[in-house]
Amino acid sequence: MRLAVRLLGYAALLAVVALVPLFLGPFRTTEVTYVGTFAIALIGLNILTGYTGQISLGHGAFMALGAYTTAILWMNHGVHPLLTIPLGGVVAGIVGFLFGFPALRLTGAYLALATFGLAIVVPALARRFEEFTGGQEGILLDLPTSPVSALTPEDWLYYLTWGIAAVLFAVALLFLRGKTGRALRAIRENELAATSSGISLARYKTLAFGVSAFYAGVAGSLFALNFSFIVNPGSFPIDRSIQLLLGLVIGGVGSLLGVIGGAAFVQYVPLEAGRLPAKAIDLLQSIGIPVGDLDPTTPGVPSVVYGLLLLLVIAVAPQGIAGLFRRLGAATKRVYSRPK
Repeated sequence: MRLAVRLLGYAALLAVVALVPLFLGPFRTTEVTYVGTFAIALIGLNILTGYTGQISLGHGAFMALGAYTTAILWMNHGVHPLLTIPLGGVVAGIVGFLFGFPALRLTGAYLALATFGLAIVVPALARRFEEFTGGQEGILLDLPTSPVSALTPEDWLYYLTWGIAAVLFAVALLFLRGKTGRALRAIRENELAATSSGISLARYKTLAFGVSAFYAGVAGSLFALNFSFIVNPGSFPIDRSIQLLLGLVIGGVGSLLGVIGGAAFVQYVPLEAGRLPAKAIDLLQSIGIPVGDLDPTTPGVPSVVYGLLLLLVIAVAPQGIAGLFRRLGAATKRVYSRPK
């Protein structure tokens, strides 16, 4: 019964995703496409952090590797952009797998700092090897065309992104429900006990890094296609990795469905943090409240608003959006189970 309800929920979610472009214009559709892109990256980060317990602050670097793979192969070597998507994942996955070996000796804050180094190093390397990456100027991308005449480029990229997200979500479910998923969760709970049970820490930790980086690489390739302008070091700033980790926490660590809420947070909250001060001042003035010399464009104001929004979300949902829905579901169940 529970499985049937879950499958019905997944089907309803897919139906909603399929209908979204019918009610949105091109600009809003592109924004929701970015949500799908970040959701793919967060699924991978969840495998590493939520299920294996390894904190990463470098997933923006893996996204950058996927984006540059797509840009270089597409624009410099004429490879079809669709073929570059899995290749971007493979390149990032290999780098993540190799990074997993030195990371075996690190845990907690030390691992987080090491992965944060990736977020710093990869953009610096992109600037250094300008014969491949275009340096600071980056690589100018063509506008992708829709292979389906009935779909606009925005709608086609939307369905492509969310279609890949659905497939990778299903793969992650299968991956985490089997023996491998149980081994990863055992490592998260207690590495010593996992080793005593015959679980190889080296095998499963490096595997988690590789799979997680593969997801981020695919997300980076899709990000490049959706961005359709220039892929340069500025496309993947250092705080991108921090935003992804925040998105994971907001969505719910260890929840695959929660990554959708976390991805929406990554996409919309930084944008709204820059718009809310001006909207708030306009609202106060419209109801006759004097605001004096307040200037919403003052440097630092969006960062303050962003921090306040983050604190508000954590206060309302300390276990993430997924935890909030679980609490609401439990409360609803208690109400309907009371004897009448």
